[in-house]
Amino acid sequence: MVNTHKYPVVLFDGDCNFCDASVQFILNRDPEGLFHFASLQSEAGEELREKHQVRDDVDSMVLIEGDKVYYKSTAALRIARHLKGAWKLLYAFVLIPRPIREFAYDYLAKNRYKWFGQKQSCMLPPPHIRARFL
Repeated sequence: MVNTHKYPVVLFDGDCNFCDASVQFILNRDPEGLFHFASLQSEAGEELREKHQVRDDVDSMVLIEGDKVYYKSTAALRIARHLKGAWKLLYAFVLIPRPIREFAYDYLAKNRYKWFGQKQSCMLPPPHIRARFL
């Protein structure tokens, strides 16, 4: 059983190039190693989806912090507020009504395979980062 009370976990679409780039983006701006990661398609990802009652049809970014689950733009903004540099300022966008934020998020998500493609193979993270992947 994966313990998510120790650290926030980002669930991501492991088949998506944009999602992989987003994980790399987070890794490069999270020097304390706060976030851990699991592909939605992985065994750990499926276990976390079941434990936190994340629907099977969810293929967007999901953030699990303790017992709380955040989806789409809210997940992205909550992640941004913990990143080093000016990225944390993006959290101010949480003031925009969620339906408007989700419209923009959904537009990008709907076109992500067309614009960024799908992964044919998985990246093997370097040893110092590997422990952050569940």
